[in-house]
Amino acid sequence: MQKTEKIYGIRAVIEAIHTDETIDKVFLQKGLKGDLYRELETLIRKKGINTAYVPIEKLNRLTKGNHQGVIAHISPISFFELEELIEGTLNSKKQPLFLLLDQISDVRNFGAIIRTAECTGVDGIIVPRKGAAPVTSDTIKTSAGAAFKVPMAKVNHIKDAIFYLQASGVKVVAATEKTENSIYDVSFKGPCSIVMGSEGMGISPSTLKSVDEKAKLPMLGEIGSLNVSVACGVFLYEVLRQRSLS
Repeated sequence: MQKTEKIYGIRAVIEAIHTDETIDKVFLQKGLKGDLYRELETLIRKKGINTAYVPIEKLNRLTKGNHQGVIAHISPISFFELEELIEGTLNSKKQPLFLLLDQISDVRNFGAIIRTAECTGVDGIIVPRKGAAPVTSDTIKTSAGAAFKVPMAKVNHIKDAIFYLQASGVKVVAATEKTENSIYDVSFKGPCSIVMGSEGMGISPSTLKSVDEKAKLPMLGEIGSLNVSVACGVFLYEVLRQRSLS
């Protein structure tokens, strides 16, 4: 179901948070003061909402309305709780496939990944609450509507999801160049999940230490890496290839 993509004004954003709207990110004007503003900041911290402090010029570009120094992006989709997503999937499928995105920041890359995930039967996408690309109209458009079809969950830290998946019997494989293992040397049969890293930094070192296996794509050209949405597509179709042989 589509929702208003932006709301603005301090009281309006406070009310949206209290009514459990799915807020992707709140933009706050730098240097703003006042009791109501401090109440909003406290509420944002309590809920763990992704926040950015920006100059007023940024807010003026986002809306022509009286924003009072505060604009919130409302997600057009609803997110699952991690436990609900994983347990529900495990109860209904023998070979579930999950996708974890570690700080993917570009909304179009995010949309392209969601589209490929839907085409390859991914059962759920897991993203961090902070630092991840929001689900915007551009995300929806790039995903060709797949964002409404693939269940998604948000977590405070990607490692939280990794530990929960491992405890549930789901293997976690990281897509990274920091390994000698080729994607073709790793088995994706059985319950598994794939971790993809951000466009610039890849998967964080602490997250890499938590996974069960690592795998890289063979690279023959002079450019050292693929676009993350393309690399993700290669990994997901390798999963399909292996499972089609079983």
